[in-house]
Amino acid sequence: MSDFTFHKFLIKYAEIGVKGKNRHLFESALMQQIKYALKKTEGSFSVSREQGRIFVDAESDYDYDGLIENLQRVFGISGICPVVQAPIGPIEQLCGYVTDFLAQVYERHDQTFKVQTRRPKKDYPMDSMEVNREIGGAVLDAFPEMKVDVHKPEILISVELREQVYIYSHVIPGPGGMPVGTNGKGMLLLSGGIDSPVAGWMVAKRGVKLDAVYFHAPPYTSDRAKEKVVELARLVSRYTGPIYLHVVNFTDIQLAIYEKCPHDELTIIMRRYMMRIAEHFARETECLGLITGESIGQVASQTMHSLAVTNEVCTMPVFRPLIGMDKQEIIDLSEKIGTYETSILPYEDCCTIFVAKHPVTKPNLNIIKHSETKLDGVIDDLMKAAVESTEVIIVSDTK
Repeated sequence: MSDFTFHKFLIKYAEIGVKGKNRHLFESALMQQIKYALKKTEGSFSVSREQGRIFVDAESDYDYDGLIENLQRVFGISGICPVVQAPIGPIEQLCGYVTDFLAQVYERHDQTFKVQTRRPKKDYPMDSMEVNREIGGAVLDAFPEMKVDVHKPEILISVELREQVYIYSHVIPGPGGMPVGTNGKGMLLLSGGIDSPVAGWMVAKRGVKLDAVYFHAPPYTSDRAKEKVVELARLVSRYTGPIYLHVVNFTDIQLAIYEKCPHDELTIIMRRYMMRIAEHFARETECLGLITGESIGQVASQTMHSLAVTNEVCTMPVFRPLIGMDKQEIIDLSEKIGTYETSILPYEDCCTIFVAKHPVTKPNLNIIKHSETKLDGVIDDLMKAAVESTEVIIVSDTK
């Protein structure tokens, strides 16, 4: 393609189109997310809606690559189409528009092509097949080296007849999914590892707004570990919008568990108290569930037995989108969304002194509950202090 400058973009969506009477609510939510993404893009833009289509108009000079990059992070968008818009008119005019489009947008004119017309404007005097034939003939006349291929064309020329004519030939893939905020809010247990940012991304893709909680253990974990988690939240916020990150000082609770409970049960008991605190903030912020990055069998605290014991303290649903994925699949996805390089930075968020050498892999709930009674008299005050001292950071990726 040439360096032709587009000033209008047609935004395609998939699932929203089958939402029936509620479709307009999803379209409105998608438009809001698009406007948020445009705030991060150099230039001035407007967003409009017409007959099941959303359009972005560039109203000034703008950064094309930045625009596409930001729109590709908007959940709900299935495709981004740079379009040329023209007044609707007789077929001769349409043919002229298309041949001009090909002349300006493409440097080569020896590829195969196909014309595909949509006709929402039903009073146009020709049907879609007739328009396809006329435009195809005009293209062959204008560019004799081009050939028709209706099965695998190198250029698919799309023509939409609405109140205006829209012509495009390139569909840049979007992330799909549902607009953030259309399916409630969840509390992500965010660590500095690879898994939890991916889990948050996956649930956000289904339209869930994210808040997050991070358990910090100074002085055993450094400020750099905290900064790493804040950066991971920022990277995820490129897709989700602002994230309220709750930073919980978990040191005293960890030390109490370490001193009073069997060491092979440390991880499970710590995890249960993390879930209790996360659920507290989830209820406080009107979240509808917890989100974790656990995958069955990945570590001792993620066996089926361990997950069942962890779940026992929760009254909210716990969503684990990575539950059936293996590590390489998770790594691949973390690389795709841009969190991997930050996740592998060498700033651990859990000090090794709190990790048992031989953790229990098949914990018994009654035994774990009995071990937790050894914390009676101290744990309530420690939990209260941890909650009251929690720092809330609003993390976003806007200008």
